[in-house]
Amino acid sequence: MFLEQRRQQILEHLDKYESMTVESLSALFSVTRETIRSDLNALAAEKLVQRCHGGAMVIRRSLQSKLITDTGDNFEVLLKRLQSQKRKQAGQQKGKNMKGKVCILGSFNVDIVAKVERFPKGGESLLALDSTLGPGGKGSNQATAASRAGAKVHFVSKVGKDQFSQFAYDHLSSSEIHSFTLYQSETEPTGNAIIYVSQEKGENMIAIYSGANKTISEDEVAAIATELEDSEVLLVQLENNFAATLSAMKLAKALGVKVILNPAPFSSHALECLEYVDVITPNETEASQLSGIDVQDLASAKEAAQRIVSQGAQRVIITMGSRGALILDGTQFQHIPAFAALSVDTTGAGDAFNGALAASIAKGQSLAQAATYASAFASLSVEREGAANMPDNAQVIARLAQR
Repeated sequence: MFLEQRRQQILEHLDKYESMTVESLSALFSVTRETIRSDLNALAAEKLVQRCHGGAMVIRRSLQSKLITDTGDNFEVLLKRLQSQKRKQAGQQKGKNMKGKVCILGSFNVDIVAKVERFPKGGESLLALDSTLGPGGKGSNQATAASRAGAKVHFVSKVGKDQFSQFAYDHLSSSEIHSFTLYQSETEPTGNAIIYVSQEKGENMIAIYSGANKTISEDEVAAIATELEDSEVLLVQLENNFAATLSAMKLAKALGVKVILNPAPFSSHALECLEYVDVITPNETEASQLSGIDVQDLASAKEAAQRIVSQGAQRVIITMGSRGALILDGTQFQHIPAFAALSVDTTGAGDAFNGALAASIAKGQSLAQAATYASAFASLSVEREGAANMPDNAQVIARLAQR
């Protein structure tokens, strides 16, 4: 067994049993106690476990228990305690040692896609031309994009206790996503989307059931504090229950972590949380809904961006498809022209942009640099079929070099 495999399995056992002794781990893996001590010390250095006399305990579980006990199930008490701590020195150190880590709280859905010649009429049954089942959900797609863009990603989501929960676990385990927290709902199934794609007009019809995505609790958000504290960026969308999303944003703000909000699918709740958001990334439709200004061109996009800033946003990026992206950073506008692309499937373009943007910001790029990178990344994603089918960093660098 390779060293990395053994340490991963040690983590899995600690996650299951909460704590184990050096002696028991030594017997379990048939290695010396000195080897196990070395493994535990290495995991402790990464803040994954806490060393104790004769063994170790997993930090995530002990932290979750501690937070729930200390707060008395009151998330606001946790925030007040964090906000009272002096974090200036830690924030300066974070800037000096940029790791490029992104924490993403978001949805996981199972996408069931059927290609049909045309959409069926009421009461009509049609034979599909093709059918696929794959991973989806904005959170999952954006986590994939950020990982492919070179970020170290921790993805947090919630699924049901059904046949699709194992599908979610297997997908995330085999992906390039560095780590994940996958909660399970006792009452709701894994989120799913039923998608019909018409070959006649190239249009689609989508029915989404959010399921477990809408059941994330404040305690489950609190339990990811160590992952969040170690991140440069938190990326969220609006496919989870808003209370959990808002809690995550408040927690990130208290920890000095930058927050990116992709306000999709649109909800008026987005206006309630702008004080916690560093960058908001609406598309043209969402910008229109946020601002009350009909975005049809660059001039109206500028008006909408200014209105969104007046409502409390710090920075705005409006994605405009073939018209590129408009940035408003303070009082300065910047237009990022779209990259030429041979469009095959635009379904995941927004998720590609947001994941790549978060990865770039986490790696220390300016907002304009990050938006340019994200635009190139998204242009490559639309040349691929499937919302979760993302390009890699090398391909993006090559496309950037062509401009």
